[in-house]
Amino acid sequence: MKKNLKNPVSTSASMLCMLLLSACLVCAVQAQVPAEVDPDPQTYMPVVIEKDFKTIMQQDMKDKPEVMDRQEDLLKRRYDLSDRPSDVMMSGKRKPVQKGVRVKLPQEMTWDKLADMKPAEIKKSDLFPEGFLPLPHAKHPTGGQVFPENQIDEIQKLEDRSLERFDVDFDLPDHFTPEFPPPIFLTTRPDLGDVSQGKLLSIDNYYAMMKGILTPVQMEGLRLLLTPFPQQQFNQTEDRKVKDPSLGVSCLDCHANGHTNAAFHLNPDTRPQAARFRLDTVSLRGMFNQQIHGSKRSLRSVEDFTEFEQRTAYFDGDHVIAAKKGVNLPDRASQVAMMAQMQNLFDFPPAPKLNVFGKLDPDMATKQEMLGQEVFFGKGQCSACHPAPFYTDDKMHDLKVGRFYEPRESNGKWITPVGPIKSFTLRGIKGSPPYMHDGRLLTLEDTVEFFNLVTELKLTDEEKKALVAFMRCL
Repeated sequence: MKKNLKNPVSTSASMLCMLLLSACLVCAVQAQVPAEVDPDPQTYMPVVIEKDFKTIMQQDMKDKPEVMDRQEDLLKRRYDLSDRPSDVMMSGKRKPVQKGVRVKLPQEMTWDKLADMKPAEIKKSDLFPEGFLPLPHAKHPTGGQVFPENQIDEIQKLEDRSLERFDVDFDLPDHFTPEFPPPIFLTTRPDLGDVSQGKLLSIDNYYAMMKGILTPVQMEGLRLLLTPFPQQQFNQTEDRKVKDPSLGVSCLDCHANGHTNAAFHLNPDTRPQAARFRLDTVSLRGMFNQQIHGSKRSLRSVEDFTEFEQRTAYFDGDHVIAAKKGVNLPDRASQVAMMAQMQNLFDFPPAPKLNVFGKLDPDMATKQEMLGQEVFFGKGQCSACHPAPFYTDDKMHDLKVGRFYEPRESNGKWITPVGPIKSFTLRGIKGSPPYMHDGRLLTLEDTVEFFNLVTELKLTDEEKKALVAFMRCL
C-alpha cells in the first residue's frame, strides 16, 4: 500500500508560487485605475453615438467654462505662470526664452532640503512637488488634439479651416510655448538659414515658399504633410469636437513648420482613458538621425511613424473608430516615402558655439557655459541618455518617478508612473518649451531641478545655473 508522502521541496516550491501569484494579484489590483476615477474602463471608443450632435455640442459648450477653470486652478497651484523673459532669444529671434524655476514647492520647503531627502521619505511625507507630477490633459476624460490660439488663427486665415474645439481650449500661457511661426532649417540648404520667411507653412502657400528649394519628391511629401485628413475630434461625423464638419487636421498642424507649436493630445498606447498621459508635440527637427519614434511606441523608421500616425495619434490608437471617420491610408511607396523624406530634411537650428563633435568651442563659450558642459558630461550624468553630438541615445528609459509619490487622481487623470519613455534630442532645446513628454516642466530651470531630485545628483546652485547656460547653447 502506497503512502501519501509529500515532497518537501515541491511543497515549498508550490507555496512560493502561490505567494508570488498572490503578490502579483495584489500589485495588479493596486495598479488598476480606481472605479471612482474610471468606472467603466474600455479598450475601444464608442462607435455608435447615442445623442445627436447638437445636444452634445450644447452640453460641451455649457461645461467648457468649468473645465477650463478647473485646469487653470491646477496650473496656478502647480506653477508660477508669470511672464519672466530672459535675455536669450529662441533660434528665430522671435521670442525670448523664459527663465527661472516655475514649479512651486510645498510650504516651508526648499530645493536643497528636498534634495537631501530620500525618495521613500518624500513619498511618505507627500512632499514631491505637484508640478513634477504628470500633467493632465485640459479635458482628460475626452482627450484629443488641442491647438494653441496662434495656430488656430493662422490656419483659419490661410485655409478657412477651423482648429478650434467647442469643448476645450489650449491651457498654457503663450510665453511658455515655442516661437511662432517657427523658423525652418533644411539639411539640404544650410546656406539659406531660415527659409520660413516668417510665415507658417500651409497648403495655401507651401509651393510659393519652397519653389526652387525642394525637389519634386520633397515638394510632394510636403504637400501631403500639409493636407488635412479626418481625425478623432476633427471630421465630418457627429462624433467630433469642432462646430462644422471638418476635412480634419494635417501633420504640420501640430508640427508647425517641421517644429512644434506645443499642441497636445493623449498618448494612443495606453488604456483605460484615465491612465493615458498627455503628449506635448515633439519637434521633427533632426529626424534624419533618430532611430526610434514615438514616446512609447518605439517605431523603427520615419516611414512607420508617418503611416501609423494615421491610426494612432489621429484616432487614439483605435483602428475601428478610424474606419468610421475616414482614416487616410497612404501608400507606402508613393506617398509615405515622400512624406518621410521631407520630414528628414528638417534640420536643427544653428548652434554657433558647438564644434563638429557637438561640444563647446572653448574660444567662444563663457566660463559658466564650460562649467555647464562639464556637469552635463560628468556629475550630472545627462550624457548617459543624451550624448553628443545629437544629444539623444535613441533608447527608452524609465526614471522610476513612482518612487516619490503615491498614485492619485488629478482632473480626470490617474497619476501613476508611465514606464520607459524615449530620450528626445536636446539639440535646439531652448526653442521647444514646455519640457518632458507631457509638457509638465515649463522652463529649463524646472528640468534641472526635476532631474537633480529624481536622479539624486545633489548639484550646487552654481552647477544648476551652469547646466541651464550650457543647454541654451545647444
